[in-house]
Amino acid sequence: MNKIKLQSMLKQFFNEDIGDGDLSSELLFSPTEQGSFTFYAKEEGIFCGAEIIETGFTLLDSSLKTTILKQDGEKLNKGDEIAIIEGNLRSLLTGERVVLNLIQRMSGIATNAAKAVLLTEGTNAKVCDTRKTIPGLRMLDKYAVRSGGAFNHRSGLYDCIMLKDNHISFAGSITNAVKTAKAKIGHTVKIEVEIETKEQLLEAIEAGADIIMFDNRSPEQIAEWLPLVPSHITTEASGGITLENLRSYAESGIEWISLGALTHSVKALDISALVKLKGAM
Repeated sequence: MNKIKLQSMLKQFFNEDIGDGDLSSELLFSPTEQGSFTFYAKEEGIFCGAEIIETGFTLLDSSLKTTILKQDGEKLNKGDEIAIIEGNLRSLLTGERVVLNLIQRMSGIATNAAKAVLLTEGTNAKVCDTRKTIPGLRMLDKYAVRSGGAFNHRSGLYDCIMLKDNHISFAGSITNAVKTAKAKIGHTVKIEVEIETKEQLLEAIEAGADIIMFDNRSPEQIAEWLPLVPSHITTEASGGITLENLRSYAESGIEWISLGALTHSVKALDISALVKLKGAM
């Protein structure tokens, strides 16, 4: 994870929440009062967000002491302690909500990713995410996917050419789209083509696509068409795939399965904070 980018993101998030000051904490507590938080899991899952805790509280107050008890990707049982943060009570209370919001979401994504990976066990399929992330949180969402044991698809529009139905329609054909792209890119950039019919599949193969995505095709259709794809072309299934039907896609013989559900409709993992007051110094 890019630490400089993370700090910039956290500053923005804290500024949104704090504004000109934390009225509740500043009115109730003196600048010298000390305390501690213990973050703990209220349900089972996979933890993600250790760096959020460390970096977040340090940004607010460099004197805070952070002890991480669970590492990213580690399994959580209900009641497990995740981290202890000690120091100035105002700083603890001011940072609590933003940090919790982020680690709850990231842990929810990591938990989802781990479930998906488990469902593909024993097959050749690998699970990856999509660009269906919350704007501004993509780096964290995709990091959480990796923490859960799955993989990242492209990070954005800039690191892979992905020719979807609208691109192909405007270009006139798959052949035209691939030919135009190949003429303008270097050798390190791959071209992925989305197909929905057998005719499109054959055209994408002939045009020289590096990756072919079977979009909204059933596992049965994919299994039927896969023998037509040369071994040097990577295959991917996407569209309408959930944890409930993931196994059937994995058993079709596809190499990659991209799941928007890993990030676009994630349920945050229930994590809370236990407070201990130390007293004034």
